[in-house]
Amino acid sequence: MRFDFAKAGSGLTYEIRNIVEVANHLKTFGNMEISWENIGDPIMKGEKIPQWMKETLKEVLDDDISYAYSPTKGSNKAREYLAAKNNARGGAQISPEDIIFFNGLGDAVARTYASMQVDGRVILPAPAYSTHLMAEVLHASFPANTFQLNPANGWEPDLSELEYKVQHYNSIVGIMLVNPDNPTGYVYPESTLRKIVKIAKDNDLFLMFDEIYHNIMFDGCDTPLLADIIGDVPGISMKSLSKEIPWPGGRCGWLEIYNSGKDVAFDRFISAIYQQKMAEVCSATFPQEALPLLLEHKEFSQYLKDRVAHYQKLSEIAYNIFAGSPHLIVNKTQGAFYMTIVFKDYVLNNNQTLPTKDPAMNEYIEAKLSEQSELDKRFAYYLLASEGICVVPLTSFFTRTNGFRVTLLEKDVDKFTDVMTRLKSAIDKYIESN
Repeated sequence: MRFDFAKAGSGLTYEIRNIVEVANHLKTFGNMEISWENIGDPIMKGEKIPQWMKETLKEVLDDDISYAYSPTKGSNKAREYLAAKNNARGGAQISPEDIIFFNGLGDAVARTYASMQVDGRVILPAPAYSTHLMAEVLHASFPANTFQLNPANGWEPDLSELEYKVQHYNSIVGIMLVNPDNPTGYVYPESTLRKIVKIAKDNDLFLMFDEIYHNIMFDGCDTPLLADIIGDVPGISMKSLSKEIPWPGGRCGWLEIYNSGKDVAFDRFISAIYQQKMAEVCSATFPQEALPLLLEHKEFSQYLKDRVAHYQKLSEIAYNIFAGSPHLIVNKTQGAFYMTIVFKDYVLNNNQTLPTKDPAMNEYIEAKLSEQSELDKRFAYYLLASEGICVVPLTSFFTRTNGFRVTLLEKDVDKFTDVMTRLKSAIDKYIESN
């Protein structure tokens, strides 16, 4: 090539997927069944799509419109439905023109951050969900700004840190959070959210809430949507069919834009997102046309309630298994379908291992790691080799806090209990191996 023309990477690794390569290589050393706790795909964990959902999709396929381009912003039917549903709640009102569809929420996230100038930054909570973090860092080619979620305080955010940073770093133009949170399972209470809205308003920032898990909460937890509390602050809500339907392979996500027309700079930002989308023509029509029929189906509400109850049951099982450990900080999951376990300070070191079936597995792991590798990553790789349990190291979510994330998606309760029990036992062995 005439010169090195590839854009510089972010220097970050998407460990949720990257660890799959490690797991698949370890399988070559012998017969090993992997328990995939790394990715939030209900289907791969045994979720069976109900017949009413399949029949609904067949009806949509019978309509020729499903095979056509949709308008660039998305299906008129879907956007009219979503706007009406939002407006019926009260709060910030939108029109169908304030909704833009994408090929999955990952596509929406990437295009949103890419539409910002490189010196405009969005501050994120840490641990930070990898998709948002990598898109934000990649657009700016500079490390992210974050505010901490505190595991020792139930994952409550440090709002004093957030306020200090937005006041002292003029490059910050927006605040992003995932609610309910991924990876921690934390649900932001209304009082906390209103303080964040005030911080945004006082500092002339926009808000961006990823609300993909909003209908997956338990233990009596509740949280308002961004539209309910945003007032006159410009903002974006990110939503998707991937989790609550669930249909991750449908790749159907959308943005809801609040308070458009009230700030010139924010409107230019939204216009830039739309212009990017226009160059793509549109997103997949089929899931958009299906969306209103699925969400309004008479079976959907109970189906979702049953799934949420199952996640709560698994959350309680996992909490009871891990909570008694003197080496761990464990918080009950309040929403989404993840649980994050934190190692207490000074529990992990570079000398710890777990027994494996083949010394070559140890050699492979050590070759993949270095003295600079995160300590929880070392644990995760040895856990894979020893027990075949695939978790995501917490430090891959842009935090210095060592820990790991598991999912609450397994449909077989006994199998889930066995995996979590073996995981807890492996933690004890790993720590004692020093």
